[in-house]
Amino acid sequence: MLKINRRFEAFLDQIDEITILVPKELVKENKAFYLEKGNGNQPLTIKQKMNIGTHMKYVCQLKSRIQFGQTFLIVDEDGNKTDLQIGSIIRSNEFDQQFAYTGNDLGAVYCQNKTTWKVWAPTATSVKVRLYRQNKSEFSTHEMIRCDKGTWSCCLEGDFEGYYYTYLACINLVWREAVDPYAIAVSINGKFGVVVNKDKIAVPPVKLPLLENKTDAIIYEAHVRDFSIHAESGMVHKGKYNAWLEQDTKNNVGDSTGIAYLAELGVTHVELLPVNDFEEVDEHNPFTSYNWGYNPLHFFAPEGSYSLDPTDPYKRIIELKSLVQSLHNQSLRVIIDVVFNHVYTIKNSSFEKLLPGYYFRHDANGIASNGTGVGNDLASERFMVRKFIIDCASYWMNEFDIDGFRFDLMGILDVETLKELQSKIYSIKPDAILLGEGWDLNTPLPIEKKAIIPNAGKLPTISFFNDHFRDGIKGSTFSLHDCGFVSANMEKYEQMKELISGSPNLFSEPHQSINYVESHDNHTMWDRLVSFSPNEIDEKRKARHRLATSIVILSQGVPFIHAGQEFYRTKNGVENSYNAPDEINWIDWSLRSIHKDNVKYVQGLIQLRKLHGAFRLPSAELIKKHLSFNTEHPQLLTYQLQNVEPFGPWESIYVVHHNHFDRSFILSLPEGEWKLVVDPENILLDQPKGINNKVKIGNLGTYVFCKN
Repeated sequence: MLKINRRFEAFLDQIDEITILVPKELVKENKAFYLEKGNGNQPLTIKQKMNIGTHMKYVCQLKSRIQFGQTFLIVDEDGNKTDLQIGSIIRSNEFDQQFAYTGNDLGAVYCQNKTTWKVWAPTATSVKVRLYRQNKSEFSTHEMIRCDKGTWSCCLEGDFEGYYYTYLACINLVWREAVDPYAIAVSINGKFGVVVNKDKIAVPPVKLPLLENKTDAIIYEAHVRDFSIHAESGMVHKGKYNAWLEQDTKNNVGDSTGIAYLAELGVTHVELLPVNDFEEVDEHNPFTSYNWGYNPLHFFAPEGSYSLDPTDPYKRIIELKSLVQSLHNQSLRVIIDVVFNHVYTIKNSSFEKLLPGYYFRHDANGIASNGTGVGNDLASERFMVRKFIIDCASYWMNEFDIDGFRFDLMGILDVETLKELQSKIYSIKPDAILLGEGWDLNTPLPIEKKAIIPNAGKLPTISFFNDHFRDGIKGSTFSLHDCGFVSANMEKYEQMKELISGSPNLFSEPHQSINYVESHDNHTMWDRLVSFSPNEIDEKRKARHRLATSIVILSQGVPFIHAGQEFYRTKNGVENSYNAPDEINWIDWSLRSIHKDNVKYVQGLIQLRKLHGAFRLPSAELIKKHLSFNTEHPQLLTYQLQNVEPFGPWESIYVVHHNHFDRSFILSLPEGEWKLVVDPENILLDQPKGINNKVKIGNLGTYVFCKN
């Protein structure tokens, strides 16, 4: 390897342009530069000269293109030499086009008699694969052969099942060791990729019927560890994948917990916080720290801290696959939360080690952008980043049989990547659910290319977390002094009409609106109500909370429930609990019994939504045709679903959301024989109550009337 002794530095920044930085002590009037070649030095034309403090910057024109994969030297007029480093050329369209690899063979492909490794590292001058025995003692290092489109390959005869491996890449004269970005199995704490026999990780799939409409979905968000870690969870494998396999679990008073409880509750989809391998939880001692999982380390491999044996690369894969099929056995579909917008740290990322500067966005000055708030933004618009995202999502869909993706900070991603991704995913599973956070974040991507709510029309089959819905009902996330509709803020009245109607002002179709009032982020609904009105008695707070959840479940769009929301989940006021202790984040299964009445109420609301399709109309056209608001009582939010007999057992439905404790109203229902099926305390689907056309609306909460 050449010794790095750079008296000045030179960078290939464009396909025909070199930027040279020279310390002031080497600057002369007659400064000249040459590209060293075997048949003589090729002079460079200086196009621009700039004083940048301690250095002089020269922009030079190349006469011919550089061949990547080789080391070139730049020489000045005094014979001082430096290697030509690969600079911002890697972020150009020309580079993307030249090295766009479309093969599906990246990673380690195992056969009993041979294994082939393939990695994309187009600017490397040399790449090696290093094999380790499982005790991590170095075994051997093997040269890789440069192939098409900047890929490198090595095929070794023999049985290498269970071997650990890394790649060594020499780029700009620096050797770096990287874990394979396409590794589907990793060692404990993700230090090495592992060669595995895919035949040994197969888990038989459970076939589910096709989901007819996306608005039929009811999503329940949970964290793998939170779900079972509480002392009263009734689950043996606390904090582990295998807790989700346990049947008929109960808490200390004998009420159902775990997956049996989820099936009873009636939700259709379980959305899991990240389950791919992430940082900041030591897999040797997983319970000494906590993390939500938004620090991605390896995107294809499952997290080890949830495994019964994180030292066994096979076990975590089989356990997670079994978790998915355990939920499928309960007719519950699985959405996984994926973090394709950033990595934990650029410096230690395999992306950066194999192609520095390519995978991340930079501003005009070459500074890494930080729209994610964690120091880096993945450049999804680049060909091989887009390919990586689509390859990874396809792998999870094909190999783990999952049913959808929730894209963390989806607004960092570009529209074209999401378009290609959705096409690929729907070709695998046509009823998959794709949803994400469409926030407009400060990243260099032009606004028209961002996967954000204002561009929802460009992504008509993808759903967006509706923060207007959340803040309209709950109050602004960014101001504790702003109260929502359930806290008697009638300024939200007109906005509530839009929200209940599927937010047609934001989205072309109702399934694009993910309706929620709490998630893992920010205050739970309970904690928000406490912070806004700390002196209010619990009974009033419960009524407001119940009203909020009822609006989520009965509005047009896709309802989203945070695990434990149905029994007033609290995090003791902690708003951002990403690394807080289990005592803050766990699902307290004792509350499931203490607030059994509310669990039963939410269960009934879900049953009502499923019973009548008028609450989950699949198109904006149908909503416009059948839903109308009543303005007889401007202090009551009331609407009617008319001529809806084709969608369920009733011809007409009348819904009232009452947000005042201290006011009662006499409501005149339209002509006909009406029955009460929901009031603020009870779900009466089994025993509807016949009523007169004039009905008293007294207690704060939701009322639903129906007639044939």
